[in-house]
Amino acid sequence: MTPKLIFLDVDGTLAEPGTYTVPESAQNAVRAARAAGHRVFLCTGRNYGMLKPLLSYGFDGYIGSAGGYVVCGGKVIYDCPMTPEQSERVLTLLKDNGIYRTVETLEVCYGDEGAAEYLGRAFGANSETQRMRRMMEEELGIRPMHEYDGRPVYKVLFLCADAAQLAPVRAALDGEFHAVAQDAFGGMGLNGEFINRAFDKGSGVRRAAEALGVPLSETIGFGDSLNDLEMMETVGFGVCMANGSEGLKRVSDMICPSLEEDGLAKAFETLRLV
Repeated sequence: MTPKLIFLDVDGTLAEPGTYTVPESAQNAVRAARAAGHRVFLCTGRNYGMLKPLLSYGFDGYIGSAGGYVVCGGKVIYDCPMTPEQSERVLTLLKDNGIYRTVETLEVCYGDEGAAEYLGRAFGANSETQRMRRMMEEELGIRPMHEYDGRPVYKVLFLCADAAQLAPVRAALDGEFHAVAQDAFGGMGLNGEFINRAFDKGSGVRRAAEALGVPLSETIGFGDSLNDLEMMETVGFGVCMANGSEGLKRVSDMICPSLEEDGLAKAFETLRLV
């Protein structure tokens, strides 16, 4: 079999969302695929700081910050943070419209204080939803916004009540930033991120494949949500998790079982990657 270049989304595909918990079956599948001569990359919206603990499982490179930071064989081949003017404009527009923000720099994330309480006020969120948000902040090491020191920003995440609240921000930023939004916490609002139109996961895949001299026809991508759309449209073969976005399933070549059902390992076996 021709060696493949494999790209794995993290949250909901490789690891439980908002955590570093990777099923043992997935760990074994990654090791076995690399031993068989395939190369495996992470392809995630997470910044380097939030994906770094996963690198111990063994990867040949990674696409971080939704394509804004690409590392291949230990070498940075693409690095595109926002300009200071861009990040200031995004943060100000979100704040002025009462939208909760999380700033992603290369190593650290900073979030507006009181996110769990914000959920309760805005959506009537129950205690379990608030507990989940606090757990994510603690697990991923999100620091309070007042500690943000002006370091370069790669993405800005948002959490708001509905599309109407987001609309003026999206309209003001549309020329430079792509807004990816999806239901938050069981339909109680929207969460998502503003991503610089200079890159996306698909462009990250192309950069990595070109650096390694691998044709796109020999690439495989695994994902579960609409922020994986550009990756899925770029790779030669796309696999969506069974509990993934219906929109992503429509552009995928294969549906595999969910993360909880050892979907990654089963898909690797079906595709004869191990």
